Amino acid sequence: MSGREVFYQGNEAVAEAALYAGCRFFAGYPITPSTEVAEFLSRRLPMIGGSFIQMEDEISAMAAVIGASLVGKKSLTATSGPGYSLKMENMGFACMTEVPCVVVNVMRGGPSTGLPTGPSQADVMQARWGTHGDHPAIALAPSSVQEIFTETVRAFNLSERLRTPVSLLTDEIIGHMREKITIPEAGELEIWDRPRPVVPPEDYRPYDTSAGIIPPMADFGMGYRWHVTGLNHDQTGFPTNKPELVQPEEERLLAKITSNLSIIEKYEDIRREGARVGMISYGSSARSCKSALSEALSEGISVDFLRPVTLWPFPERAAREMADRVDVIIVPEMNLGQMILEVERCAGGRAEVVGVNRADGEPITPAQILQRIREVA
Repeated sequence: MSGREVFYQGNEAVAEAALYAGCRFFAGYPITPSTEVAEFLSRRLPMIGGSFIQMEDEISAMAAVIGASLVGKKSLTATSGPGYSLKMENMGFACMTEVPCVVVNVMRGGPSTGLPTGPSQADVMQARWGTHGDHPAIALAPSSVQEIFTETVRAFNLSERLRTPVSLLTDEIIGHMREKITIPEAGELEIWDRPRPVVPPEDYRPYDTSAGIIPPMADFGMGYRWHVTGLNHDQTGFPTNKPELVQPEEERLLAKITSNLSIIEKYEDIRREGARVGMISYGSSARSCKSALSEALSEGISVDFLRPVTLWPFPERAAREMADRVDVIIVPEMNLGQMILEVERCAGGRAEVVGVNRADGEPITPAQILQRIREVA
C-alpha cells in the first residue's frame, strides 16, 4: 500500500479513515475511551466543508446521524459502553428505514458505567441483538491500527452499499495504542456510495425493490417525496399492517445481508499441518493469541487459528471446518463467555470448545493463552 505514513492512535485512525471514505457528518457525545474520534473530527470536518455536532446525549447523537444520512451525507458516531446501549433504539430505526450510518463502539468494561478506562469485549452480542425485533446486523472487529483504518472504510462501504447501519467494534487497547500506519493515496481503496434513483421524482418509490433487493435512496430536499417511519411500511414508505407485505419486507431486510456474505465476511485463517488444537479470537485479544501461537510452535505444538474480522455475520463455514479438523477449540475473549457460544453452535459437538476469559479490565496475556494450549494439547 502506497501513501502517507503516520504514527496514529487507533481512534485517530477511525477518524482519518472516515474522512477518506467520504464521511462529512459526525454527531456524538464525549465518552471514554472513544472521545478522541470526536476531537479529531471536530477539527478536521469543518476544514473540508463537513459538519460536527456535539449533541446533548447519545440518543440524540444517533438520531442526528440518521437525519444527516437522509439528506445524503455519509455519517458517523462514536461511543462506548452505556452510550452504545442508548443508541440501540435508533439503530433499530435505521435498520427498519434502511438508512446507512456507521457506529463505532470502543468497548470498555461493564455493565453500566463499569470500567471506563479498562478494555473489554463484552458488547459483541449486543452488536448482534441489542435492538429488538428481527433485523440485519453487520459488525467488524479490527485488531491493529492499520486494520482500524481499512475496516472503517469498509464499514462505510458496506453501510452505503447495503443501506444498513454498521458497527465497528474496537476496544480501549486498540483505540488508544499507537502504531505506524499508511494512509492510502486517494482512490487506492475502493469507495462505495448508496444506490441512487434513476426515475424522475414523480415516479420515485423509496422502497421499490422491482430492480433489486436494495432500493435506490434519494436525498431529502432534492425533490423526491418519501416517507420515513419505524413502522412496517409498503413501497411508498407509509405504514402498513398487511401480513402479505410485512413478512416479505422483514425477510428482505435479512436477505440483504445473507445474500451478500461474499462481500461482508472477512477473516484470517491460519492452518498448520497436523494441528489438533484450534483457536478462535478477535480484536485485541487476537494479538495475544498470535504471540502465544509462536511460543506454542517453538514447543512443538501446532495450533490452527481463525480470526474473524467480520464478527456479524459470524464466519460459520470457517468455524465448522476448524471443528472438523481439530479436537479442541480455544476461544480467548475479554468477557465471561460470549462469542464462545457461537463457536459451540458451529462446532456442533465435533470439537470440544473451551474459553480463556478475563473481565477485570486487563488484557488477556499470551502466557494465559499458552497455558491453556498446553493443558489441552
